[in-house]
Amino acid sequence: MNTHQKDRYSRHLTLPAIGEQGQQRLLDSHVLIVGLGGLGSPAALYLAAAGVGKMSFADFDTVEVSNLQRQVAHTTARVGELKTHSARTAALEINPDIEIDVIDYALEAEELEELIPQCSAVLDCSDNFPTRFAVNAQCVKHKVPLITGAAIRFDGQITVVRSDKPDSPCYRCLYTEGSETAETCAQTGILGPVVGLIGCLQALETIKVLCDIGDDLSGRLVLFDGLGLEFNEIRLKKSPDCPVCSANG
Repeated sequence: MNTHQKDRYSRHLTLPAIGEQGQQRLLDSHVLIVGLGGLGSPAALYLAAAGVGKMSFADFDTVEVSNLQRQVAHTTARVGELKTHSARTAALEINPDIEIDVIDYALEAEELEELIPQCSAVLDCSDNFPTRFAVNAQCVKHKVPLITGAAIRFDGQITVVRSDKPDSPCYRCLYTEGSETAETCAQTGILGPVVGLIGCLQALETIKVLCDIGDDLSGRLVLFDGLGLEFNEIRLKKSPDCPVCSANG
């Protein structure tokens, strides 16, 4: 770590749980963020600021005016631009020393199969179940930590899938085929700070996983109620009938 990096990350270096060793882990990491909207925006910016050495941004959408109420990586001047490019610009303005690849089209299963094994962690910041299921399946297969979040209206949730740990439930243990709802933020609305908070928590959990510190949310689903300002936790168990992670699947 050079003198410039020691200055930039000095507040991390003073944390005993991180220090130079933890910061070097961040610098050596490769993180994939799927979705650069309300969740992916704050997650991307905080991980860039934290010094994650390489990130891949995946999203095929373009910035719209209606996004700007909550998707803080984007600006009015970048309306019409691909979200991956807009988020890359914002992240590099914070930290020009990191590397960011952009994937500005919908990832197919074969591409996820190739990309995810190269990653230290994956953030699912998407807004649809088919994408979440596909990303989860590849993370489980290749034992790559998955940090997944969601938010709608005034509510949010977050969990971590650690298939590199025994008995860690996966996303399909939580949501089976057909149990998911099709509600979207466009239909029901979303308060900006709620989705921003969940995205920030995804960044926090990612840093913990990469630095191997604290207790991550593997096996726990945290639910956030914005109107009541309450956090609740549900303990999750590995489903013996899960088609993705169980021995019977």
